[in-house]
Amino acid sequence: MERGARRDRFSARDLVAEAAHGIGARPGRLVLTILGTVLGIGSVVVTVGLAQTAAGQIGAQFDAVSATQVSVAPKTSGGSMGGTTRALTRLPWDAPERVLRLNGVEEAGLVASVAIGDVDITAVPVNDPSAARPTSPQVLATSGHLLEAVRGEVTAGRYFDDGHGERGDRVVVLGERAAEKLGVTRVESQPSIFIGEDSYTVIGIVSGMARRADMLDAVIMPMGTARADFDLARADELQIRIATGAGPLVKQQAPVALDPNAPENFTVKAPPNRSELRQNVQADVNAIFLALGGVALLVGGLGIANVTLLSVMERRGEIGLRRALGATRRDIAGQFVVESVVIGLLGGLIGAAIGVFVVVGVSAAKDWTAILDLRIALGSALLGGVIGLVAGTYPALKAAAIEPITALRGGI
Repeated sequence: MERGARRDRFSARDLVAEAAHGIGARPGRLVLTILGTVLGIGSVVVTVGLAQTAAGQIGAQFDAVSATQVSVAPKTSGGSMGGTTRALTRLPWDAPERVLRLNGVEEAGLVASVAIGDVDITAVPVNDPSAARPTSPQVLATSGHLLEAVRGEVTAGRYFDDGHGERGDRVVVLGERAAEKLGVTRVESQPSIFIGEDSYTVIGIVSGMARRADMLDAVIMPMGTARADFDLARADELQIRIATGAGPLVKQQAPVALDPNAPENFTVKAPPNRSELRQNVQADVNAIFLALGGVALLVGGLGIANVTLLSVMERRGEIGLRRALGATRRDIAGQFVVESVVIGLLGGLIGAAIGVFVVVGVSAAKDWTAILDLRIALGSALLGGVIGLVAGTYPALKAAAIEPITALRGGI
């Protein structure tokens, strides 16, 4: 009966009421106490929310060129300690036709650097010994469909086709910067440039070249013409345009299509998986800012602990009086634990709300689509309560250990 009467005198409702009174009695101190928790929880929510939003934006605005471009080149050996490199294999001349049979491949083309020796490239055949020797642009050879493979654009004339290469026609296409350097702006009159003493008809000017920007500074000729006139022995690289998402498949199958007996002799550069990129970006951002959020949470927890401990010392008389009237150590400890948990929950709720508003505000300002897992926001609010529980445990035990007579006399 005595135990039941004691329960009647101090029920769970009384515990919550006492805790609420203790919290509301000092509103100024309450604001300062929950500030650290608000900052910590808000930092966590903002960090995770902006990381998820940024990762989503990267996925949505993933570079279309990089996401749909694959390059294949022969592996090389040597080259260390100043030695010369040696290709382990060669790209077959029909490499574009081979990879076009693969699922996900939309276009392909070969490209190679052409060694023209110690000759000049000019737009006129006049040789003036007194004039400074011009710097010749680079000469590249490609197959007929490379322009489509690297997303180039024809600004004047046309690009050569496979027929020009099969016949070894002396035609070239100029990158826009090479054309400007050579003074060629129009191709309607079929202008020519001279590589040494040999004339080559300019049939087009190209720009764009999103994957091979170096081609804008080059003189580009058919692969067959380079083989006939300059003894081109091998192609340097195979450029492949693929459908979005086909990168892993093409990376695996392209070397086999080029050389079934030794596919390991090719190096394939394929776009990264979009989900992997998103995860990597989100992990990098989280690693930096979650550390800052953790520091803020630690400061908030210490603030709750210090203020609760100070409250215990200031309320020794109240604690002694309640103990004298029958309150148990458990009742006293429970009151201060509840106060700390409520303070932590308030800080968590306010911090989570501020964090959500910041994520939405930043996303709206940047015209992004805000992405935030609601479980993160709710979990962060509850995390504030956990911090309050941990921070208030020691002050609660300190309060429960105070003896009634000592407290009433004003001792520690």
